[in-house]
This record gives sequence, C-alpha cells and structure tokens, in this order.
Amino acid sequence: MQKLLIVDDEKGYREVLSVVFGDEGYEVRTAVHGRAAVAMIKKENFDLIISDVRMPDMDGIEMLRKVREIDREIGVIMMTAFGTIDTAREAFKLGADDLVQKPFNNEELKVTVRRTLERRSLATENRAFKAAQRRSGSLENIVGNSPKMEQLFETIRKIANERSTVLISGESGTGKELVARAIHDISDRRDRPFLPINCGALPDTLLESELFGHMKGSFTGAEQNRPGMFESAASGTIFLDEVSEMSQAMQVKMLRVLQERRIRRVGSAEEAEVDTRVIAATNRDLRAMVEEGSFRQDLFYRISVIPIQVPPLRERSDDIPTLAEHFIKRFSEGSGKTVRIGRNLLGELSARKWPGNVRELEHTLERAVALTDAGGEISVDNISTDFPSKSLPTHSLPAEGLHLPTFLSQIERSIVEEALARCKNQTQAAELLKIEVYQLRHLLDKHGLR
Repeated sequence: MQKLLIVDDEKGYREVLSVVFGDEGYEVRTAVHGRAAVAMIKKENFDLIISDVRMPDMDGIEMLRKVREIDREIGVIMMTAFGTIDTAREAFKLGADDLVQKPFNNEELKVTVRRTLERRSLATENRAFKAAQRRSGSLENIVGNSPKMEQLFETIRKIANERSTVLISGESGTGKELVARAIHDISDRRDRPFLPINCGALPDTLLESELFGHMKGSFTGAEQNRPGMFESAASGTIFLDEVSEMSQAMQVKMLRVLQERRIRRVGSAEEAEVDTRVIAATNRDLRAMVEEGSFRQDLFYRISVIPIQVPPLRERSDDIPTLAEHFIKRFSEGSGKTVRIGRNLLGELSARKWPGNVRELEHTLERAVALTDAGGEISVDNISTDFPSKSLPTHSLPAEGLHLPTFLSQIERSIVEEALARCKNQTQAAELLKIEVYQLRHLLDKHGLR
C-alpha cells in the first residue's frame, strides 16, 4: 500500500483528500502545515506528498526545500489557489513533480497522483538497474589478485575517463567484455548506456544498420527510421567484440566514424555528430592480420590507441583457487543449496591447463555444483572437462579400405553436434572447438546443421 501525506492548513481540503485517496486504496496521513510535515517525514516513509503552497508557520515552498534535504526520492505535488509563474518556477527548481490549481477536479488529481507515483517508481527502478549494471561491471567482479591482474586493474583505473579508443586483446574466455564493462562503469560515462555488439555475428548490411541506424525504406524490412548504437549510446560506450571479423568494407566505414566522430544512417544523406567511446576486443593477432592484408593498418592504429592485454588463466594460475571459490559460492547461492569443496579439488583445478580460460573454469564449476547434492562435496570426478571418449572414436583401417573424406566428415559432424549440445550458443561452441565463429558457421552449413 502506497503512503500519501496531505499537507494543508484548511481542514476541509485535508478531509476531502483523505476520503478521495483512502477510497483509492492509499494509506493517507495529514499535516496542518509544513513544519509538522517535515517532522513526520523524518520519522516515517512516504511515497508522495500533496501540499498547499500558502500555509502558516512554514509554507509549502520552504517545506519542499526541507523535504528535499531529507529525501530526494519522495514524490511532491504542490497545490495553490494563487498560482504565479514565480511560484511554479521555484517549486520545480526545488524538485516538485507537479503543480495543480485550486479548486481542482478530483478525477484529474487522481490521474496526476497515479502518474507521479509511476514516474517516481520507474526512476527508482532505473537507478537500481544502473547500480546493478555498475556492480556487474565493476572491478570487484573481476576476480584475481595475481601481479598480472593487479597490473590490469591499475591500467583500467588510469584510462577509464579517457576519450581514446581501447583495444582489449586476449584469448577466448579470458573476460574481455568484463574488462570493457569495468572501464565504462568506473568512468564518467557510467550513467550513459554500454552497448555491446559481436561484429562476427552479423552480415555487413545488418551490422551497418545496427551501428549507424537506417532510414525507412533504405532496404527490405526497414519499415521505419531507426537510430543505431552510436546514436543510442549518446555519450556512452560501444563495445565492438570480435572486431577482427569486420569485412574490409565495414572497416572503411568504421575508420571514417572514428576519425570524423560523425555517422550517417543507411539510406540518409545527412550526418550526425556523435560523442561515443569505442572499446574493441579481439582474440586474434591484429598485427599479423595487418601484415597479411586482412585488417586495415589505419583502422588498427585508430582502435588501438590504448591497448590492454588480458592474461590467459595459465599465466595467472595463482588466481584459480580464488576464482573457483567465487564461482562455487555464486552457483551454490543461485541453486539455493550449499556444497562443500572437496579435498584436493583446488589443487586439481590449479594443475589443469584450462585452454578455455576463465569461461571454461566457470562452466566446469557450474556443472559440478549442479551435479552435487545439497550439503554434498564437489569431487574431482565432477570436474571432468574432456570430451567423452565416444566423441573421439578410434578405428583401425578395414581390410576392404574406406573412403577417408566421408569417414572424416562423419567424425567432424559428430564433434560439432556434441559441441553445440554442450554449449549455450555458437560463440561458446566455437571456443570449445578452438575455432572462430565464422568457421563454425561454415561447418554448420557444410553438414546441414543450421
């Protein structure tokens, strides 16, 4: 039940509003002037105040000033029979949500109250959502205290508020997007959007539309004008994952945007200026791609103004016990059960190579927690990360021989199917198979697995 406070020195208004909003299902309290209202707000929580402006002892404007010192989230609607522009200006300056004229229509006031409460509730949820986003991308969520990770944290802190582009390099599963989110969420852009996109997941036409937007009728399916991510980010951050998979044509367009800080929607002749920070990531060697001609040198220099290298797990094995305890605690809480870490488990985890890096460790422990009974102990048997033996069959050559391409194709299809079954999406399956996403898609087409 939402709680309203009616503040008015006229008893008639207090009684009428108490009945009107009590019948609407609100809990209603009243105060005879601003000073009494401030005293009540210090002791009780209210969702909305409806207050007269002109009152003895402490008027509504002074009361509003005091209220905002105590609580900036509470909704406030001011009432006045002597409305002036100066009164309205002062009320809104101090954070009033609305100003209504006496005498008022009860039904219209009900709508105003409902709209104010909804707007306040939405704003509170939005702040909570942004706070949760900041927590999910903060440095606290990047687990590790090894020297290499401490160096990474220091770099993130130093460059967070820079406008320059950042290139995050590292093997698959090392947490490159987590680093990008941390950079955004401790920067002065934290209250603006963080918009990620996988450059290898979309064909050129869709990628260009997603990034730069399009105009109605510019291509089949473009039924209305639509802003792209550069416009939607609005002084925030765009994260270009797998930037190495951009085609040469898209590389040219991205280079121009980064140089000019201007974008042009697909199908438009007009340009718009943008102030959006770009953070890119890749698990490939872009310098080698530049040398072989598959990635533009000028774009490479433009996106790698600030390079960051995320170390693979094998180079920070000291962090594995801490990571393991972190993941086990998180998955245990998520499943609503408590599990114990078995003897020798952390040692076994630390001894493994983890080619899939932190993501592989995370998924392994998620499965281990799921397979362990409540109150039970995670054993070494629950952390197997190898393919089952049936996935890698061994065969001797039959006396009559065999058609090798067909035989190898059957094995290839079987392994791809199993990788897809084990993973949540194609990106994870490609990482498990140690290939790029575009190579996996080629295999899916080849074997009719789309």
